[in-house]
Amino acid sequence: MFKKQVVFATALTIPTVYFSHTVQMLLGYQPIAFPFSNYLPAVLGLVLFFTSGRVFLTTGWQEIKDRKPGMMALIAMALVVAFGYSAALTVSEIFGSPIGMMDFWWELATLITIMLVGHWIEMSAVMNASNALGELQKILPDTAEVLRGDKYVTMPVIRVRAGDQVVVRPGSVIVIDGVVLSGLAKVNESMLTGEAALVEKSSGSSVFAGTVNSLDSDLKSGSLVIEATATGADTAFSQIVKMVEEAQKSKSKTQRLADQAAGWLFYVALVSAALTLFYWLANGSQDVNFILERVVTVLVIACPHALGLAIPLVTAITTAKAASSGLLIRNRQMFEQAAKLHFVLFDKTGTLTQGNRGVAGMQLAKNSKLKSEDKLMTLAASVEFDSEHSIAKAILSAAESKQLKLAKAKNFESLAGRGVRGQVGKSSVMVGSPALLLENSIRMEVAEVLWAEQAASNGYTVICVVVDGNLEGVLKVGDTIRASSAEAVYQLQAERIRVGMLTGDSQGVAESIARELKITEVFAEAMPWNKAEIVKRLQSERAVIGFVGDGINDAPALAQADVSFAVGAGTNVAIESAGIVLISDDPAAVVRAVKLSKKVRRKSYQNLWWAAGYNILAIPLAAGVFMPLGLVLTPALGAVLMSLSTLIVAINAQTLRK
Repeated sequence: MFKKQVVFATALTIPTVYFSHTVQMLLGYQPIAFPFSNYLPAVLGLVLFFTSGRVFLTTGWQEIKDRKPGMMALIAMALVVAFGYSAALTVSEIFGSPIGMMDFWWELATLITIMLVGHWIEMSAVMNASNALGELQKILPDTAEVLRGDKYVTMPVIRVRAGDQVVVRPGSVIVIDGVVLSGLAKVNESMLTGEAALVEKSSGSSVFAGTVNSLDSDLKSGSLVIEATATGADTAFSQIVKMVEEAQKSKSKTQRLADQAAGWLFYVALVSAALTLFYWLANGSQDVNFILERVVTVLVIACPHALGLAIPLVTAITTAKAASSGLLIRNRQMFEQAAKLHFVLFDKTGTLTQGNRGVAGMQLAKNSKLKSEDKLMTLAASVEFDSEHSIAKAILSAAESKQLKLAKAKNFESLAGRGVRGQVGKSSVMVGSPALLLENSIRMEVAEVLWAEQAASNGYTVICVVVDGNLEGVLKVGDTIRASSAEAVYQLQAERIRVGMLTGDSQGVAESIARELKITEVFAEAMPWNKAEIVKRLQSERAVIGFVGDGINDAPALAQADVSFAVGAGTNVAIESAGIVLISDDPAAVVRAVKLSKKVRRKSYQNLWWAAGYNILAIPLAAGVFMPLGLVLTPALGAVLMSLSTLIVAINAQTLRK
């Protein structure tokens, strides 16, 4: 709507400005002349006032009726005053007794057009922000292939229900949340996680609506059969879009300040106009036409279009920028507070760590015949290949991440409660707990004993790898640290923010992880209510506290914190308790949130001061306060400055996109 109005208003504004007597005087040109061409600005200005200007008049009048004058009330007042004065001047000119020399038709036209352009930019930015993820809905298919009986039937997506089996072919968009029943494919999840790398999906993997089954030549199989767990508005994708929309509706403290400033400016403009009128009437040194022009100029240039754009543009761009950085802002006030954080507390499991078992470290035995840790891992994974145990899966996952080539183990045997063994090449390999060493009278050197004891005391499971009766190395299996956790901690500390760990795990396990991440403040063995109490105690020190968590047990602390971050893969309870959601489960996103918040805060205040500064300077100049010094703001110059102020605010906000 605003785009169409901008085109219409611009088409009428150009001839209005061209034929304006005031502009002719300023630029010193002679326009094309034809009968009544000097009245063309009045005709076009009249049309603009009752068409394109109508949206500002109606909303401004509503603000006045509600006794809450603000941005629109000021705009409406400026338009009414400019129209009334210009119409009176034009009529008086027709009857041969002009009441002034300069009408405001061209200012009226440019004012409406500039405001429409500004609102168009703002609306576009808001829509782009709201649709940072929502735009993906446009590419979501309307139909899906669903199993009915013994064959797949194409049907509308709205008819798909939880429990249905849906086939997604290569190159297609997944339209439901679900679990893969069969098939092998690589899925592009960048629209949800921000990560460009394709994610391999096979039986048991979770998939989400809005992601794309990639056309990947590495895999012979490309289709996936998925059992739907959530459809329509219940999918994670739809919930994310809803969060963005909610964030767009919320107002930050800075936005409320801008709204209040506009309300104050409405009264300032009225009082300034009244004082201008009384002063010049009492002074008696100027004629009525001059006084009327001063009063009208004060009311017209008081219109705070720059002030109206100062914060909305910044917040709209920010929401889009945040979404593309793996952040969803659910609460703008919390996001604003992120710039003031003193202390960030991280939960451990699922936040700083992966939340599932993996190989956290390994060490070759003192007398090992193997040349590298990769060789140790290859032998262990080759034997564990046929095992269903969670430790076996952790070892296999570690081997896959290293892209190790595994050999087929023969004579596989599961040793209940102790481990597994098999034949790899010409070697007999056993993988299992230290109990295997005692059972088979295998020697363990002091260095390995100390390493294993340290690992066990830190909560890890110790796994020994024996080849042909000799201990070749030791693995520790447990919750592994996320790849980006150490960098996130370092970056927060570089921003002069204290970093701590707040977890329900044992003190030993917590301190072990903390040492690796160089976190010096650890609060361990904390129950959910204890977590909230610890946050509250730290807040009593007048510190702004941030908390990052993912579980139900984190919800009280998330609710208590000044700024709460929920890991995107966490529970719904945690996400609902948080102000900012980390879509990609990446702790480094907390750093991005802090840095973005600081930039936004700086840009917001820059824009506020620039917009307010324009009015603070322009109103006295328009009133003629500095006339004794030879400084007076003409209506023409006032309109130019107003346009320039708006342009500067818009450009300054756009720099956030870098």
